[in-house]
Amino acid sequence: MTDNPSELTKGGKPDGTAQVRIVIPDDHSMVSLLGSGDGLLRVIEKAIDADFHVRGNEITVSGPAAETVLASRLFEELIQVVGNGADLTQDAVEHSISMLRRKTGARPAEVLNLDILSNRGRTIRPKTLNQKRYVDAIDTHTIVFAIGPAGTGKTYLAMAKAVKALQAKEVNRIILTRPAVEAGERLGFLPGTLTDKIDPYLRPLYDALNEMMDPEIVPKLLAAGTVEVAPLAYMRGRTLNNAFIVLDEAQNTTPEQMKMFLTRLGFGSKMIVTGDVTQVDLPAGASGLQLVTHVLNEIDDIHFSRLTSADVVRHSLVGQIVDAYTKYDAERQAARFERDNIHKSGGDPDGANRAERRGHSPQDHQAPSRPDRRWGR
Repeated sequence: MTDNPSELTKGGKPDGTAQVRIVIPDDHSMVSLLGSGDGLLRVIEKAIDADFHVRGNEITVSGPAAETVLASRLFEELIQVVGNGADLTQDAVEHSISMLRRKTGARPAEVLNLDILSNRGRTIRPKTLNQKRYVDAIDTHTIVFAIGPAGTGKTYLAMAKAVKALQAKEVNRIILTRPAVEAGERLGFLPGTLTDKIDPYLRPLYDALNEMMDPEIVPKLLAAGTVEVAPLAYMRGRTLNNAFIVLDEAQNTTPEQMKMFLTRLGFGSKMIVTGDVTQVDLPAGASGLQLVTHVLNEIDDIHFSRLTSADVVRHSLVGQIVDAYTKYDAERQAARFERDNIHKSGGDPDGANRAERRGHSPQDHQAPSRPDRRWGR
């Protein structure tokens, strides 16, 4: 028996393959570990190049030595997760395998068992290593920037930490804000009062609040000013003391707005700024979030958390979509750089590109000879 909550019996073979026998303790449910209908086991089989055989509370893994070692480490972590009362999901298993493959040094059980907030039987936890680092940074820094693609939990985790801080009386109020910028659309004049016009832009923040707190309590907290959801323009001229402040969609702030927001920081407060620099909806000009990464990157009590497509916790397609767009943007940038170099060296890339877009080569647009013009008439 090892120090881990499962018994591992390993054996090697001359051809470089190995076999591992994992004995699950009787107090762990195999259904919790392998999923209903062995759904989680199929996820593991797809991700690890080895053969898995289950009999009773024993799992035998056969295959390349590196893969069997990975499988044994994975089950050690998953057994600990289940033993601590957490429910395993397909995403949790996939992220655990990714962490172990990348050899980050972090244990999946430490990440998946970090409880941030519990409400109505549901617990909010980080699901990836970068998310855990982001949550830890919120505990140790006054201002934290979370920059990453959609679906990486930037705003959701920040709001969970805000609600927890309010419940623990670490702050007196929560302030949630975002710039009221249309996402590439022109909605025109919206009907209703000023609140009616602004609320659609802030709806994602209201939705998250209702998930994390009892819905009947949220209106009372909003009415009392304990929780405030407001557009960024309402922050000007204020000093925010003893508050947990979250700025969402920060990529749509101008440099002037970002400076204005950050200088609202008062005593006993904490600020979280989230955004995706690849989804800027500003009609023109630079993004305040893009600029601030260069201006404030050397201040000690300010932390920048970078999240990637590997941290996406939505549908698995979202991560693939993010990667596809990242690749496309990189190719466009490389092509633009090449055209600029050609132009500087005296070439004519613009004419060549226009010709290629019309399906012709550049020589098709040279001045025709006299016989060609005669045929043209």
